[in-house]
Amino acid sequence: MNPVKIALIGAGQRGHVYTKYALTHPQEAKVVAVAEADPARRREFRDLHGIEDGNTFADWRDMLAAPKTADAILICLQDRMHYEPTIQALEAGYHVLLEKPMSTDPLECLLMGAKAAEIGTHFDICHVLRYSPFFATLKKLLAKGTIGRLMSIQHNENVAYWHQAHSYVRGNWRRSDESSPMILAKSCHDMDILLWLAGADCVRVSSFGSLSHFRSDNAPEGAPLRCLDGCPAQNACLYYAPNTYLTDNTDWPTSVISNDMSYKARAAALMTGPYGRCVYHCDNDVVDHQVVNLEFANEVTAAFTMSAFTNENHRTIKLMGTRGEIRGAMDKNEIEIIRFGRSENELITLEGIDGHIGHGGGDSLMIANFISSISDGSGERRTSAQASVQSHLMAFAAEQSRLTHQVIDMNRYTNELTLLGRDSR
Repeated sequence: MNPVKIALIGAGQRGHVYTKYALTHPQEAKVVAVAEADPARRREFRDLHGIEDGNTFADWRDMLAAPKTADAILICLQDRMHYEPTIQALEAGYHVLLEKPMSTDPLECLLMGAKAAEIGTHFDICHVLRYSPFFATLKKLLAKGTIGRLMSIQHNENVAYWHQAHSYVRGNWRRSDESSPMILAKSCHDMDILLWLAGADCVRVSSFGSLSHFRSDNAPEGAPLRCLDGCPAQNACLYYAPNTYLTDNTDWPTSVISNDMSYKARAAALMTGPYGRCVYHCDNDVVDHQVVNLEFANEVTAAFTMSAFTNENHRTIKLMGTRGEIRGAMDKNEIEIIRFGRSENELITLEGIDGHIGHGGGDSLMIANFISSISDGSGERRTSAQASVQSHLMAFAAEQSRLTHQVIDMNRYTNELTLLGRDSR
């Protein structure tokens, strides 16, 4: 059987993560084309995958205008750049795997969901947590009735103080007007997994949260705009940039600050680029902590907390049912089952899976299933554009609730968007 031919739009971090599968499973997939605006990244990716020069493009529009050379396209551009290339790729007959979020515009999400219903090709979203053994095990336990009828979920996304500073204060996702709100950029994974575990449509949403710490009024006295401009608090500050980016470790997050990982190039990047800025003097506006309350049509309720103020950088969850509880820590790959009326608890340990790296194995399992579903139909499609629309709308509704201090009725919210979509056609 011939390998599935893949084209990539956006050769950044996530693009490399997903296409790595083709390097380790060449009999199943081969990357044959890339569109990437950055010339250094484009050359590096071309050489890594042995792509012909004629199939490398600076602009994705040129790729889609060229003769069709691949079976599927992976779209891994920045959040606000997803809609147009996705629609064009679908209309050109490609199978599409789209990095989350689908779009930063709820109406565009609806329109992409409608397009998915029209086409015969695969159109899946990178909601990788559904494929992780951790959450897949939770889903199976609920389906078997291990704790009776599910009633409540408590779910925490522990962002970690350093991760917040890197990605959501200094980094590409720091501003909602340039990327998307935090609840969408970081936590649409969590809205999706809550929808999946609850097993019913979401009917009501409320949310609270704010940007409270990473603001100029919390800056140490005398702190300059950039860490390397002689900050008097450098020995005490948790976020002094050289302590993160000028060490011997050049893996993520350091790997994204420059294409050149030499010390000199990284130091220069801190002098001029976004990652050398004082975290208290950035132009960030996304929240650093937020809670979301959800009610589902089957009377399941969920409470979700996203917080930057954690040392751990992983997800924890508690599922409460009529006959017991399930508690899980993704980073530890541990799931504890507590059955009411029994003195001993059951501990499930998932072996050989990194909890946070690769989303607990979800990254590789998702791409494997996407490829095999195209190749011979054997892959399990746990995520699709149509399935992902609702969880995206839950995130948008949560942000609207946070801003307006109102409970959002999901049926009304979706109907209003649908009418707006009809008017726009």
